[in-house]
Amino acid sequence: MSLPDQLTVARIAAVPIVVLLFAWDFPNHAYWATAVFVVAMATDQIDGWLARRRGTSSPLGTLLDPVADKVLVLATLVMLVGEGVAPAWMVALIVVREILVSGLRLAAVEKGVVLGARDLGRLKTWAQATAAAIAGVSAGGAWSADVAWWALLVALVATWVSGLDYARVAPRVLRGEGT
Repeated sequence: MSLPDQLTVARIAAVPIVVLLFAWDFPNHAYWATAVFVVAMATDQIDGWLARRRGTSSPLGTLLDPVADKVLVLATLVMLVGEGVAPAWMVALIVVREILVSGLRLAAVEKGVVLGARDLGRLKTWAQATAAAIAGVSAGGAWSADVAWWALLVALVATWVSGLDYARVAPRVLRGEGT
């Protein structure tokens, strides 16, 4: 397994740590959880950069990378609902889009096509990650929950615009024509 793939797996392994830190009530727990989240999300940039630089992109990495991002961001957003800074309806709409696109990816794999991350999908991931980080800091008390609300609204819009982009290519992908 290449270093970029190991970083992707490490991002997945960070999920229970972030969840535990948000759930465990101790002083500044939201800051600690947010810090682990931010460091884990930073590995997304690093693994992509390493894979391109070394020419070590792998089908496993192409498939796992977006899954790692989704699991980490969605788990964090769900925990932030419990912290009272992420509206449940926003997080639910983000989760629905992620499930729909994941279903499209699985259908594409059945057709022998690996549907990698698209540019709008990358933008969506970073909008969600930024919103989660802002909401995490809000949960710690540094900012008003209103700041988190607006960041999540931006992430929600980016999420659904990206989802529409995937829906646009879905017919070709499902016919096995690629993206």
